[in-house]
Amino acid sequence: MFVIRYVALAALVVWLGGMIVLGVLVAPSTFRVLQAADPATGRVLAGALFGDILRQFYLLAYACGAVILFCLLVMKFMGPPPRAFVLRAAIVVVMLALAVYAGVPVSREIAQVQSQVTGPMNALPDTDPRRARFNRLHTTSTTLMTIDMALGLVLLFWYVRE
Repeated sequence: MFVIRYVALAALVVWLGGMIVLGVLVAPSTFRVLQAADPATGRVLAGALFGDILRQFYLLAYACGAVILFCLLVMKFMGPPPRAFVLRAAIVVVMLALAVYAGVPVSREIAQVQSQVTGPMNALPDTDPRRARFNRLHTTSTTLMTIDMALGLVLLFWYVRE
């Protein structure tokens, strides 16, 4: 049971750590460096690069979520179930659902809006519907990942307490 618990915890740490690293380090650095290197097109390039990184990360997140859920089920049926099993499983399912929603329809819509604009999104007037739509989608994506991070921290708390 120790190995199963370890695998679940490792998957959670990869998923949670990945979200934190992306939000705190990768996104800000990508935009800062590429904009400084080329003020005219750097922001567009940074958006394309970070979008690709995020698409790859979502695949990792889905795998981590599946591993955690599988491990919880194994622990439930092969030994004493983990404390608050139903709540833990529900949190993982919610985290996965939020990640899938952010990673598929929201990301797809962001890419669609970006394909309609030739320059940086922030160069459009505030009244442009494409900019407004992009800003709403970006806020949605950020909010979903923030909720996933908070839920991941709750799960991590449970693992640390055991």
